[in-house]
Amino acid sequence: MEKIQEICKNFYKTKNISFDDFSFLMNLKDEDAEELYAFARNLAVKNFGREIYIRGLIEISTYCKNNCFYCGLRNANKNATRIRLSKEEILNLAQHSVSLGIKTIVMQGGEDDFYTLSYLKKIIGEIKDRFGDVAITLSLGERDFCDFEELKDMGADRYLLRHETFSKSHYEKLHPKSMSFENRISSIFKLKELGFQTGCGMMIGSPFQILENLYDDLNFILKLKPQMVGIGPFIPQQDTPFRNYERGKLSDVLKMLAIIRISDEKLLLPATTALGSIDDFGREKGILAGANVLMPNVGAEKLRKNYKLYDNKIGTQVENSDDFKGLEDKLKRIGYKISSSRGDYR
Repeated sequence: MEKIQEICKNFYKTKNISFDDFSFLMNLKDEDAEELYAFARNLAVKNFGREIYIRGLIEISTYCKNNCFYCGLRNANKNATRIRLSKEEILNLAQHSVSLGIKTIVMQGGEDDFYTLSYLKKIIGEIKDRFGDVAITLSLGERDFCDFEELKDMGADRYLLRHETFSKSHYEKLHPKSMSFENRISSIFKLKELGFQTGCGMMIGSPFQILENLYDDLNFILKLKPQMVGIGPFIPQQDTPFRNYERGKLSDVLKMLAIIRISDEKLLLPATTALGSIDDFGREKGILAGANVLMPNVGAEKLRKNYKLYDNKIGTQVENSDDFKGLEDKLKRIGYKISSSRGDYR
């Protein structure tokens, strides 16, 4: 369809898209949507070949001081099993990840004050000392700006802090009054200012979301110019206030992935675990829509079973040692392979 190509080419060239054109792309059906995915996929192949960057995901804590209405780790959830990993456990899992050939370690957890700067410094320092040229990505929520600066000085390379929505009114429907939209956005800009390879991101299909919200998210991404964008579908969790809301649609996530790829052809763009949790081939479909990163879980089984951000999450059981082992065959079936690079933003 000529109009699809025209919109994609113009957006790719100008980095500007009208709401009408954005709405047109987001409402594409079936074969027409495939044309959008192909445009984005070709940009990814142009920049990365048919290689996919791998991140070894280590979940370190199910404790969280926040009460986000969508998250199973919310502090008010009395059914959540609270577990945190020690420094030694994290280092052992980092060793395991490196032994698999993975050159980026992602430490992710709830906002848990147990992990002080001094404690994180020991972990980050030892990973760097032991494993040399291994990238460290942190996804540990909001912290004081001086903490971010010290974490960067300690050797952390990347920081992922999803904004979830760029609408203040929508943000306040997803989070308690104790959480500030302004602080979340300021934190993301501070991370970028400090020189982190910075990631933002949002849920597609979250409660109360309208198409205008996603358009605002896209324009925020264009303004921020992050190195990473992590998006996935909203998936309800049974112990949250949003337990009865419908999950986000796979097709909407794929379209947003493609549009975001067109916005920056060099972005580090994961096909997320949540995609694979709503569709058996969700991650592969994400790659075919322009994604170029996978984040297999290489963490401890006790965390996997209890890190319940949402229901029916894949990778909660240790199968064939970890979630990494089957990826090579899955990628081969769609004509891709695992990259041996640590996969920095170029």
